[in-house]
Amino acid sequence: METLESELTCPICLELFEDPLLLPCAHSLCFNCAHRILVSHCSNSKPLESISAFQCPTCRYVITLNHRGLEGLKRNVTLQNIIDRFQKASLSGPNSPTESRRLPPPQRPYTATISGTIGTLGGGSGTSGSSARGSPATSSHSHSLANHSNHTNHTNHNNANHSPAVIAKMDYRISCQFCEQDPPREAVKTCVTCEVSYCDRCLRATHPNKKPFTSHRLVEPVPDTHIRGLTCMEHENEKVNMYCMVDDQLICALCKLVGRHREHQVCSLTERFDKLKQTLENNLTNLVKRNSELENQMAKLIQICQQVEVNTAMHEAKLVEECDELVEIIRQRKQVIAVKIKESKVMKLRKLAQQIANCRQCLERSSALITQAEQSLKENDHARFLQTARNVAERVAMATASSQVLIPDVNLNEAFDNFALDFSREKKILEGLDYLTAPNPPSIREELCTASHDTITVHWTSEDEFSVTSYELQYTIYTGQTNFISLYNSADSWMIVPNIKQNHYTVHGLQSGTRYIFFVKAINQAGSRNSEPARLKTNSQPFKLDPKTAHKKLRLSNDCLTMEKDESSLKKSHTPERFSGTGSYGAAGNVFIDSGCHYWEVLLGASTWYAIGVAYKSAPKNEWSGKNSSSWVFSRCNNNFMVRHDGKEMLVEASLQLRRLGVLLDYDNNSLSFYDAMSSQHIHTFEISFLLPVVPTFMIWNKSVMILSGLPVPDFVEGTSLDHQEQQQQQQQQQMGLCRQESPYLTGMKNCH
Repeated sequence: METLESELTCPICLELFEDPLLLPCAHSLCFNCAHRILVSHCSNSKPLESISAFQCPTCRYVITLNHRGLEGLKRNVTLQNIIDRFQKASLSGPNSPTESRRLPPPQRPYTATISGTIGTLGGGSGTSGSSARGSPATSSHSHSLANHSNHTNHTNHNNANHSPAVIAKMDYRISCQFCEQDPPREAVKTCVTCEVSYCDRCLRATHPNKKPFTSHRLVEPVPDTHIRGLTCMEHENEKVNMYCMVDDQLICALCKLVGRHREHQVCSLTERFDKLKQTLENNLTNLVKRNSELENQMAKLIQICQQVEVNTAMHEAKLVEECDELVEIIRQRKQVIAVKIKESKVMKLRKLAQQIANCRQCLERSSALITQAEQSLKENDHARFLQTARNVAERVAMATASSQVLIPDVNLNEAFDNFALDFSREKKILEGLDYLTAPNPPSIREELCTASHDTITVHWTSEDEFSVTSYELQYTIYTGQTNFISLYNSADSWMIVPNIKQNHYTVHGLQSGTRYIFFVKAINQAGSRNSEPARLKTNSQPFKLDPKTAHKKLRLSNDCLTMEKDESSLKKSHTPERFSGTGSYGAAGNVFIDSGCHYWEVLLGASTWYAIGVAYKSAPKNEWSGKNSSSWVFSRCNNNFMVRHDGKEMLVEASLQLRRLGVLLDYDNNSLSFYDAMSSQHIHTFEISFLLPVVPTFMIWNKSVMILSGLPVPDFVEGTSLDHQEQQQQQQQQQMGLCRQESPYLTGMKNCH
């Protein structure tokens, strides 16, 4: 039905054809719309009767009018009959009055206002009577609208005395706009065509069951503001019924016919409505999702704030506890040292008292001897002096000789002169008291890191090396995710190496040709901090040529890195994996690759006839690589360079001086690329949805080639822009042509063979 309705729609008013005219170009047009086109070309110097031609709005064909004007054009009676049948089917379907209660009010951009305006401009055409403005309701429409306005003001005045719930219920009631009584009766239907709400009595009076009223759309009562469309800003009383895509604004039919939007691309309001609504819904969904993420983030921040409060209180309590313990230790040590000082004092004073007593005793003995000697010196009698002084002289001589023994030594250490209380070191320690913080994040030194095909040695430095107790290394395969926080939170995929004491570590058992993300965590008692992520990559998978696959007319070097065409037939056992057949002078690598990004180079030397690429294990060995769906190769035949897959060839540009071919197999990203390794130029990229492991393949028809495998990916390969790759893909799609005919170059190569 929607498709049929679009075929029955006028290109000007976007409504069903009304009194359609059959134009000479076989298109149709409403009589009123044709009249509007003529009116739009009128002016003071050019009346309507003088217009003798206009353009078909569909095909721009010039329609020439005779002296009768539009009346001279034939009516499209057949189209009118189809429209009448369609309207009857629509009335008995979902849009009938019995079904209108379940449907929202339809949006009809072209309404009776335009028809009435056209009728006025056209001097009253024969079709103007079919519009709602030509119905019997027109005579009292202005009066009923005035009554409706007065009733609305009266209702709003009375609403001030009611509660909000009562006011909402009263406002929901829609009154008849055609009733002359006050207050008007409640409306039972709204005519979208007439843009008027009717009660049951007025509806029967104004909309009898006959044309043209049977085509009017009746819906459940809706407010007047919901059914009156917007008017055009440039053409007064014309309702908007189109949307200009160029200026992004609503326009009317006259804007498209004669206005500044004549050459602009337009669409229907419904189409623009659906598109804009879908865009708004999508943006709203994203905004709601973003708000949800912000709410979650804010909840986490609030939780962190609460945790900060809890941790702060805990640390403050811990600070008081630790300081109290320090004060208690100092108090106890003060008591101990004070006791030691007192004990030393008592002991030293006891020793000094003993020394004083000994000195006093010696002094008394010496004083008595001095007194006795002085009395002997007073004797003048020689005989008596000699009798008494002899004994005294011996005692004095003995006392003088033993003076060091008689006079005790004084120990100055006993005076505490060499005793000191030096707490300067402890004071410095106390002055440096502070809470311990987590160490600063370490820094991974990518320029010092090294890699092989299955190992990576990570080096890092730390500013707080002395405060770090250990390091922890975490790594995982890099999946291209740029949000490292989300990647870090997915702990299931991370490998962890704990308790590292040095500033470097070598990780073994990694996948070859694979990029990894590394974090280093510095840890101490206060916590840990992570380094910035570093992306490090293992080297490509090393491989050699497999002698079991080499064609019998190829000779491999002892190290299986060089292959040379040898016409002398060698006795080699036939195996399923060996290249065979006429002209299939090939050999494969000894590895199958099913993951990672791998790079190898081929030294071409003087060879001018070769094919290099990859293939599945199931690829036929009795035909050239690239002639089947299981192999992809870059090939040269004399001065022609091409890429080949599934029997299809495409010429590519390469230098005739190509001596070193680089091959990049990115299995994870489904691509195979070829480069001129000497000039760092990109040659071609295959986009392949790999289903099975692939093996490197090599074919030559003259000279020899040498392979270099296990190489790191060069900078010029990693720096190839995505735009350049997309351009190559577009060229590939244009030149390949998806034809399965054999290329003339293949035929030429066969002839060469």
